[in-house]
Amino acid sequence: MKKRLSLIATCTFGLEGILKQELSDLGYTDLRPENGKVEFEGNICDIARANISLRTADRILVKIGAFTSVTFDELYEKTKALPWEEWIGPMDMFPVSKATSVKSKLFSKSDCQSIVKKAVVDRLTKAYKIQWFEENRERFPIHVNILKDEVTLSIDASGSGLHKRGYRAKGNEAPIKETLAAAIVYLSKWNAKKILVDPFCGSGTLLIEAAMIAADIMPGNDRDFSSEHWSSELKECYRIVREESAAAQKTVETRIFGFDIDRDSISIAKENARLAGVDKMIEFNVRDARDVYFEEAHGVIITNPPYGDRLMTKKQAEMLYRDMGKSFRKLEDWSFNVITSHLEFERYFGQRSTKNRKLYSGNLLTYLYQFMPGVRKGK
Repeated sequence: MKKRLSLIATCTFGLEGILKQELSDLGYTDLRPENGKVEFEGNICDIARANISLRTADRILVKIGAFTSVTFDELYEKTKALPWEEWIGPMDMFPVSKATSVKSKLFSKSDCQSIVKKAVVDRLTKAYKIQWFEENRERFPIHVNILKDEVTLSIDASGSGLHKRGYRAKGNEAPIKETLAAAIVYLSKWNAKKILVDPFCGSGTLLIEAAMIAADIMPGNDRDFSSEHWSSELKECYRIVREESAAAQKTVETRIFGFDIDRDSISIAKENARLAGVDKMIEFNVRDARDVYFEEAHGVIITNPPYGDRLMTKKQAEMLYRDMGKSFRKLEDWSFNVITSHLEFERYFGQRSTKNRKLYSGNLLTYLYQFMPGVRKGK
């Protein structure tokens, strides 16, 4: 198996810069961010390190090859020329599990999947001198990404998405993904020296991610990855990285508070925090967001309020935003970070944000509105 690898960390559109910074903080260089991903170089153990350590990545892919292709014949021949046998054994499963095609002559994703599968089979048939593949051992899902006739072929080294940390036993009706929650915490510039409040905490995801960041608890320490079963070498890499990650965890005092008007949500949040190992770091209580007030002069609010879709009507959400604005203005020197899909949030909140950015929550376009003390508009 090759020692020097091209790896791809995928992410939600808009989070490339944060993911690049995460990789840089882990010591990686020559980082190449593009739409929805960051490419980087590493060795075999960096597959384990990236899977276990990255908070804002969706998946880790091993890049097998990239080339230009404008015909299906060309796609077949160039796929077949790649060294698939360096990764996939004669008994392993290798579904072409995902294909994307944007602005390409090869627009049929199903045809691309079929052709890539045939090319890999033919390559492995020659390499192993067998005609039939049982495909009943380890799983090597192949991803096909085509952008403007540039084809990238890779193998998924994560398995289930990296947002599945393993601590969310239950979610409320509109949970935010753990990866997006971690990104919002980073964007808020919060650190453990500051008080942190989520007045619409729901199942607690934003606060749990913040606490894990503060305590250096790696997001993938307690879950399984498909690639750790690929070889004894990778299994050992995962063991080493997990030991290093566990040793790096630290005890830190925090003032993190989560409130929600729904008692069941608070119960779920407490259980999720316990499963994540941060229940001693967060205080959850039943409280209306309109009643949130602290004597402290400085603090940070990060929250994901109802948007006016599944949880309440649009009109009800707008009335709530007005009440939020009145309540939050009492916290004069606090910073507020609010994610919502409502395009007129600022109007009802009663302030113009210092900055806002587009972020996708699943397939839903949302906006992170950030209000910084001293530079808020409309005060």
